Amino acid sequence: MSSATYTVSGMTCGHCVGSVKSEVGKIAGVTAVDVELATGKVTVTGSEPIEEGLVREAVEEAGYELVTA
Repeated sequence: MSSATYTVSGMTCGHCVGSVKSEVGKIAGVTAVDVELATGKVTVTGSEPIEEGLVREAVEEAGYELVTA
């Protein structure tokens, strides 16, 4: 198992959380997606490391932006 935490900007409600969870959850190998609305933190867990580019594309497809450190 592997997990990584990202920050997503633009989420303001439960619907936003659902959209991000749904899109990121479609990535091959993802086993869990945990989203904290208050902090914008998204933790992605997978059977193997998930490429950040795939997470970024999924977050953008949901209508939000992955914040880079």
